[in-house]
Amino acid sequence: MEPTILYEDDELVVVNKPSGMIVYPDGRHDYPALSYWLDKKYPEYHFVHRIDRETTGVLVIAKTEATFEFLKEQFKNRETRKTYRAFVHGTFKEVRGIIDKPIGSSRGGSGPRSAKLSYGVQRDAVTMYKVLKQQPLDAAAGIEPASYVEVYPKTGRTHQIRVHFASVGRPILADRLYGTGRAPLFGFERLALHAFSLSFVHPNGEEMTHVAPLPADFLAAEGELRSA
Repeated sequence: MEPTILYEDDELVVVNKPSGMIVYPDGRHDYPALSYWLDKKYPEYHFVHRIDRETTGVLVIAKTEATFEFLKEQFKNRETRKTYRAFVHGTFKEVRGIIDKPIGSSRGGSGPRSAKLSYGVQRDAVTMYKVLKQQPLDAAAGIEPASYVEVYPKTGRTHQIRVHFASVGRPILADRLYGTGRAPLFGFERLALHAFSLSFVHPNGEEMTHVAPLPADFLAAEGELRSA
């Protein structure tokens, strides 16, 4: 449950967050928190963005208020580039696609999100994706089809990737919130979503791209899918 530092300087630190670690305590669960780990290492830090507890991958944290404001503007103005990898149920007719559906709260408040009927305000949400590999249906062998996709969210709504793929009938493997009733495949015991890379401009003007290596469960699933 230890994050890996991918890059660090006086302005910011980029980490590879493990699955099971929440970014900041939610006050309801006793999950390990990235903030606790950061408290031990840095006198000051600021979260610029977050990823879900079960999601692995790249996360940038500002070390100063000035860097936080600088990076926050890039996220707000959609100037960063985020790439995710995911395994989903089902297959696709086209290799590339766009899911353009507004997202709001399904129950009101801070609970699950929805791309269908929702309470309150719906916010625009756009997710692009590319299919890397598909496993065809093998009814005789009892194999459910699955796909390995690379995902490029253009907006940053809560649970956006999970909600969008569930809305088109392709929920992410082992998603207990949006893919209920679907058996996990490839041995995944957690949400099969990985924040693979993040590109942004450093306060010094340098364009940076940081990549979080694929975790062991992703590498195992890749191998199983290739041999299918």
